[in-house]
Amino acid sequence: MTEPRNSLWKPLIFSVLSLALILAVVIFVFGGDRSAKQTVKNPTITSPPPSQNSSTSGHDKTSSANALVKEIFSLYKEGKVAHAPFISGKTEMKEVNNKWGEPNRRTETASGIYEEYRNHHVVFGYHDEIVNDIRSYDSELKNILLNEIKKAGGEPDEVRYYKDSTHDQIILVYHVTSVCDLKWILPKPTDQEPNPEVDHISVYTQIKKQSGKPSQSDGLKPSDHPGQTDNPNPSSHQNSVTEIISGMSLDEKIGQMIIGGIYGTTVDAHTKNLISKYKVGGLIFYANNLVNSQQTVQLLNQIKSDNVPNSMPLLLSVDQEGGSVSRLPGGLINFPTNKVIGAINNTQLSYKVGSILGRELKGFGFNLDFAPVLDVNSNPHNPVIGNRSFGNNPEVVSKLGIQTMKGIQSQNIIPTIKHFPGHGDTDVDSHLELPIVNKTLTQLKKLELIPFERAINHGADVVMVAHILLPKLDEHFPASMSKKIMTEILRKQLNFSGVVITDDMTMQAITNHFTIGRAAVESVMAGSDIILVAHDYNKIVETISSLKTAVQKGEISEQRINDSVSRIIQLKIKYELNNSQVGNVNIGEINQSISKLLDEYTK
Repeated sequence: MTEPRNSLWKPLIFSVLSLALILAVVIFVFGGDRSAKQTVKNPTITSPPPSQNSSTSGHDKTSSANALVKEIFSLYKEGKVAHAPFISGKTEMKEVNNKWGEPNRRTETASGIYEEYRNHHVVFGYHDEIVNDIRSYDSELKNILLNEIKKAGGEPDEVRYYKDSTHDQIILVYHVTSVCDLKWILPKPTDQEPNPEVDHISVYTQIKKQSGKPSQSDGLKPSDHPGQTDNPNPSSHQNSVTEIISGMSLDEKIGQMIIGGIYGTTVDAHTKNLISKYKVGGLIFYANNLVNSQQTVQLLNQIKSDNVPNSMPLLLSVDQEGGSVSRLPGGLINFPTNKVIGAINNTQLSYKVGSILGRELKGFGFNLDFAPVLDVNSNPHNPVIGNRSFGNNPEVVSKLGIQTMKGIQSQNIIPTIKHFPGHGDTDVDSHLELPIVNKTLTQLKKLELIPFERAINHGADVVMVAHILLPKLDEHFPASMSKKIMTEILRKQLNFSGVVITDDMTMQAITNHFTIGRAAVESVMAGSDIILVAHDYNKIVETISSLKTAVQKGEISEQRINDSVSRIIQLKIKYELNNSQVGNVNIGEINQSISKLLDEYTK
């Protein structure tokens, strides 16, 4: 009985085992494939895994990556990334929400609002409910290597670095226009991995501030990680400017309104006093302060270090116009004069020149450039402007000057348009004497004011006012001390709400006619925010003392001081100033960019 029963079960058991084995194989094959295609849940924290398709040959991967890089460069010119039907700088938040639904995560920071769509591997940044940043974390990006980006797009217009507890990254920035950037974010190259793969990309558009809606965060450029921005000073961004000012002493506030010059090539006792005792808002540097690249970097790093105890970072300024006025050391190739650039009359060239000027300043650790020159050189006998101007045509001066300004801004360096209301029709050097321009406001509006008004409409942040007398507007005071010119014309008629700075108050156009202390008081009462005292420590101290006395006597109200300090702090917040140290500047890399640019446009 037993033997026959066993013989019946054996075929059945064999069949069951065979079916189980087949089922296991099916589950392994199809289950494994499904697992490999799972969506990464949080692209802002962990990037999508590299492709697991081992059957693709190296040649095919390279071809595919090259095609993808070209597609990305092509799309970003339209403000787009692949697989996202939205345009940076144009699409409204409600359109994104209508098409893609509610985001998986929403973050509000000082830089703006960010929305994460995990299934699409995209993060959107918004400014005033307009998309201004589209970041793609698509897994295909992992197939792109650093050298493939440069091969397709050339050298980037700007290289940035980002590091925190979990990231150590290099950011390649390409400018398609004056307001749109393509950023490639990758792990920082190392000896072990000199050619890293892409982590994510960003198409960022600078949204112009809407008139009548100023805010502390206007112009704050989002960092390359949502919610992570460099704090420009020990006071948090969350504090309002008013709260910051309420915590400042009168001495600190007046200090913010001074940019002073220093003596020598190291931090001496006077420079330490300007920083620690008088708490000046900034310093200006000339060629005699800047011997070589290493010394210059060390000098600025030491100054930043000495400023750490203060509540606000310093404006570190220099005249780097290119051409005949170039202060930076290290053997940098000089640009042609603005006169030559004006004759070429190419806006892309001007933008790229501005961008490289900004790179130069940033490399050394500066943050404020007294450029571009927007004077219309209408007087051929002008001894001080000449080839520093883009020419005698206000249209050319406007469009090239604005593009130079935007190029400088693209490097997060503060540009200064100068010399308001126009130094082009003078026959006296204001360094030596006070020039007189006998023009009416109507005449100025037809020539000199055109570039300034247009630059203001395109986002100028700082205006330098000249030491020139316009007796048909103000017969008593030069422009840098004239309420009619700085407040009535610049502020009210041209609607400038940024920072107004004087030209150097130690120039003989001023000192031949006024004491520097009195000139500073008149200038502030007339509407200036920053008094530039570029030479002589004692004159800087005299200026500070005179302003403080004027406030104590009621000649200048403290509210008037607060108004200027508010504009200065907002400027420092906008450009994210800080006391961070910089490393050695790569002169060779900058010179290579200059040579390439000049070869392209001047030969």
